[in-house]
Amino acid sequence: MSKVKFILTCEHGGNEIPEEYEYLFNKTPEVLKTHRGLDIGALALFEQLKAIKADSSYFSTTSRLLVELNRSRNHKSLFSEYTKPLQKIVRRHILTKYYTPYRNTVYAQIYKWVSKGNRVVHISVHTFTPIFEGKERKVDIGLLFDPKKKPEKEFCGQWKSEMKSLSDMFAVKFNEPYLGKSDGFTTFLRKEFDSSSYTGIELEVNQKFYIAGGHQWPEDILKLILNSYKAMVKKVG
Repeated sequence: MSKVKFILTCEHGGNEIPEEYEYLFNKTPEVLKTHRGLDIGALALFEQLKAIKADSSYFSTTSRLLVELNRSRNHKSLFSEYTKPLQKIVRRHILTKYYTPYRNTVYAQIYKWVSKGNRVVHISVHTFTPIFEGKERKVDIGLLFDPKKKPEKEFCGQWKSEMKSLSDMFAVKFNEPYLGKSDGFTTFLRKEFDSSSYTGIELEVNQKFYIAGGHQWPEDILKLILNSYKAMVKKVG
């Protein structure tokens, strides 16, 4: 009998730079503390969700400015302006040591479950900056998915309904502030696994709440996300 397996990931959980590459940021070390260096508050939220339900969970605390784990190997943003000028052999070393192991480990776990007939629900936990290119984003919680994938559309529809039943204080929107079908780890995995066996969702939460809460998630939005996630686990599990 097939089961539903939940896998949680957090690709941008920290802003760590390996010692051998610290020199790249000597002139602008402050950038590592901004939303460009990490998804502020994402790891804390990931840990809370994991405590509720995660059959497997994976996170990275290496800064996205070293290599972008949420981008494909051929994407223009795979390397930042700090690492793109490095020699090809150095960039290849970064991929081998920090990019490929993470992505392959997650892929292997999903493959293992799917090959045994299980259905996988993947929640990739992210946060986003409230102001981007001078414009305020009018979304508090984003649920990102591929609209052409019926299981993903249905899952997010139910998750949003659960949130709205718990509170109407927050703006919960589909595929904002990014499109769920844009390049990302879940996008890659959708191509590897059939939609009947793999459901890939990106959870995006506005960093303004975490920052305003003194680098803690305020109780109201935290309870909303955790309780609605708990309800979804019970519903599909």
